[in-house]
Amino acid sequence: MSYTQDDYRRAEEVLERRRERANMETDLRRAKINEEIPELAGITQELAQVGLNISKVFIFSDNKQADMEKLKEQSLALQKKRVELLKQHGYNEDVLEVSYHCKACGDTGLINNRRCKCVNEILKDLQRERLSEIAPLEDSTFESFDVNYYPDTVGASGISPRQKAERIKESCRKYATSFTTASNNVMFMGGTGLGKTHLSLAIANAVINRGFSVIYGTAQNILSDLENEKFGRTDRLRYSEADVLGCDLLIIDDLGTEFKNSYTVACLYNIINTRISSRRPTVISTNYTWSELEEQYDQRITSRITGIYSQLVLEGNDIRYIKK
Repeated sequence: MSYTQDDYRRAEEVLERRRERANMETDLRRAKINEEIPELAGITQELAQVGLNISKVFIFSDNKQADMEKLKEQSLALQKKRVELLKQHGYNEDVLEVSYHCKACGDTGLINNRRCKCVNEILKDLQRERLSEIAPLEDSTFESFDVNYYPDTVGASGISPRQKAERIKESCRKYATSFTTASNNVMFMGGTGLGKTHLSLAIANAVINRGFSVIYGTAQNILSDLENEKFGRTDRLRYSEADVLGCDLLIIDDLGTEFKNSYTVACLYNIINTRISSRRPTVISTNYTWSELEEQYDQRITSRITGIYSQLVLEGNDIRYIKK
């Protein structure tokens, strides 16, 4: 999985906040219980002294094994007394322990120097959070993609737009649930308001849930940020070239709406070509027809898309107007 360094930094910040919260809550809980059960303070002091004595045994004792056994018995007796006191007052025996969000790693993110599963879940949440800031991710699922908005009239092709939309939805579902970094590239085509963005985001939802990194954006926003990065205008950039080229799945929405100049066209070709060469899948959506794409873009771009991308063409009327 190819997450960015910023993703890992933000994940560590989440873990740090969790540790701080767990320790603060434990301190407050201990203070309250110690006030309610004054005897606990004495037991805690005695246990601390036992720990100190164990250290002294290692340094000064001539009979380490016997002295250690004696101190172990003292420690167990004190712990038993503490548990009995807690139970008498209606508390669980582990109420004084720190309650971490992840009990497996203690909110450190590591188990035996290997990344804990909780870090993967944090990374997924961060991906969803970042994408949700710019697109309706939660509302864009395969379940909420309603094919009943598409005409059911069979055309010259022998299939209705509704049947075609159903097949495309199921094809996208299979693509997302079996996604790997060796998956195909996809091109959504069709008029405005036919669900291309919805399906793109539904794919993003499922791919993120499977632990892959996803970057989503309109062609305008991605290419604009990359142009600003190129010329040193790096304030408030959402997209960087390294992330766009290196993420597991890149989704470019609304190809054709971007401001076109020699740089953006060259940049688009670099994105498409580099990701094909490095076998990193890309999903693109556009309102353009093939003939319009060929008029607007360098043949190098259209030939790469034609030869490599699976084409999914949606037909029908603008769903957004129908829903109104």
